[in-house]
Amino acid sequence: MYNRLMMLNKSIFILLFFVIFSNRIIAQDTIRINNPSFEDAPHKGTDVTNIRGWFDCGRIFYPNESPPDIHPGGFWGNNLPAYDGNTYLGMVVRDNESWESVSQRMSGILEVGKCYSFSIALAASKTYKSPTHKNQLDSMNFDTAIVLRIWGGESTCDSKILLAESDPVTNTNWKIYNFTFQPTADVKYITLEAFYKTPTLFPYNGNLLLDDASEIIQVPCPGDEMVQVDNKKYVPPHKSSRKNIKETQPKIKNTPTKDNSKSSKAMVINTIDKNKLKEGQTIRIEKLYFDADKAKLNENSHESLDEIVEFLNENPKIEIEVGGHTNGIPEESYCDRLSEARAKEVADYLVKKGIDSGRISYKGYGKKIPLASDKTYAGRLKNQRVEIKILKLG
Repeated sequence: MYNRLMMLNKSIFILLFFVIFSNRIIAQDTIRINNPSFEDAPHKGTDVTNIRGWFDCGRIFYPNESPPDIHPGGFWGNNLPAYDGNTYLGMVVRDNESWESVSQRMSGILEVGKCYSFSIALAASKTYKSPTHKNQLDSMNFDTAIVLRIWGGESTCDSKILLAESDPVTNTNWKIYNFTFQPTADVKYITLEAFYKTPTLFPYNGNLLLDDASEIIQVPCPGDEMVQVDNKKYVPPHKSSRKNIKETQPKIKNTPTKDNSKSSKAMVINTIDKNKLKEGQTIRIEKLYFDADKAKLNENSHESLDEIVEFLNENPKIEIEVGGHTNGIPEESYCDRLSEARAKEVADYLVKKGIDSGRISYKGYGKKIPLASDKTYAGRLKNQRVEIKILKLG
């Protein structure tokens, strides 16, 4: 009798363990989003500040701007019926360099190196008229095409990882947009952001309509295979490939895909008459990209830097200074540190490529030498740069 009880308890324990373990495996397959169809009472953002299930990130970044709108209701001239349910979300970008986004914590975690699929219905309204800060008397039509950016992070509205970015949304009827994520760090929160088509020199007014966000489903990464447990498929964690992270990551803003054609050859030095170079002259390094708020060079920068290496090899007597600059928004001490770190990163790259370290110095100028106003995105982009200064011609 005792042995039977022991065997029964052991069987129950094994069964419970299998159920719990199986549920744990399957649970990671599907990540749910709260209120994915943005069901709420239709309202203008100027009237109600809450969006059920979602946090308005504008409260943090643009407290003087109104929140996104819940449609339909004829607000701003838009009457497109909902794609799913009764209502949907409307977000805008503005010509004063502000834009809208919403965020929430998901039901699970997107794990680093694993791959996930996600879809959402998107559209743009031909008519989305609203007053602006620049023109309070007359309504402007927010009708220029914009994109959806999907961010992942560790907290509400955290833009740590750009998971995906859509093409500019020009369709005026609903269209399903499909995305694949492969996060480079664990992600607990998702943020949906309306943003300008990049690159753009000047901010503008545009609108984006969102409905019927899907669950986030784990899918095989390149080289992975699905396996089956109790008629449910999942990707074994130990088989999730990390080697393809760079290949499946979306393009980061202002980072072009690599083009090896002659017409896209880096344009740093080759447009300058070398016979007219003089000591003290500064030359901006174009097509140079760093991760946000970091000194690490993006690999898309290598083509430009390799051209500088070629230039220095062809002119062995020239000595240069690498100078880093930031925009004027952060605190001065932070700008000094970041600009010097980025200048050092470039200088180190040149030395690793065989340039004598005695020919290269570096310096961080922070925000002390702006080229444009920091009031506009274009101005800030122009100010955050890396330049080389000709110290000695030979």
